[in-house]
Amino acid sequence: MTSFAFKQFKIDQNHAAMKVSTDGIMFGAWVSLRGAKRVLDIGTGTGLLSLMVKQRSPSIAISAIEIDELAVKDARHNFDQSPWPDINLHHQAVQGFDNGEKFDLIISNPPYFQGSLKGNNTQRNTARHTDSLSFFELIDAFLRLSSEAGRLAIILPYDGAQVFIEQARCKGLYLVRQCEVNTTPTKPVSRLMFELSKYAEPLKTESLCIYDMNNHYSELYTRLCRDFYLKM
Repeated sequence: MTSFAFKQFKIDQNHAAMKVSTDGIMFGAWVSLRGAKRVLDIGTGTGLLSLMVKQRSPSIAISAIEIDELAVKDARHNFDQSPWPDINLHHQAVQGFDNGEKFDLIISNPPYFQGSLKGNNTQRNTARHTDSLSFFELIDAFLRLSSEAGRLAIILPYDGAQVFIEQARCKGLYLVRQCEVNTTPTKPVSRLMFELSKYAEPLKTESLCIYDMNNHYSELYTRLCRDFYLKM
């Protein structure tokens, strides 16, 4: 059994194509929960982001969507075995999702490969390539499912994030918070965690380096994620 133990929950990941990653952990710790009472996790996979949000704020009502049947098995098991089995899991595509609620915060670690060569693993292709969920479709889902003051939080490779932000701008959304991530001090920015809003506000820009020069977790990364890692 493949699993990843955190301080307050465990992720079993026997079926999902996308396993627990540094991207998911730092994004789940970074995303702002201010004012959020209802959260939608699009493409929940193993359920990691939903469980991290619940650990940070147990009173938040979370709905999680996943299109892949095998990933749903992992997510359902992980939710049921966690301290927060009340997370609502929906096995469907977000393009047709509507449970009658409007969400204050929508989060996603979405597919990001656009038009690139696919491998032989169909399940992994669905999780990683935008064929199953394009950037425009994710933006439209946010506009349709969010409350008036709702926010959309995303993590993407840096170049893909610039494309996403420009497409969101064309739909009337504003970039209000971003964090540029590099793996080590000598490497360029490789990831962008960012939040979009329907209303303009001063942009807050942050930076995060995952490892220091000694290849240990940096002080900033440790401070961000220490509530989750079992041995941090």
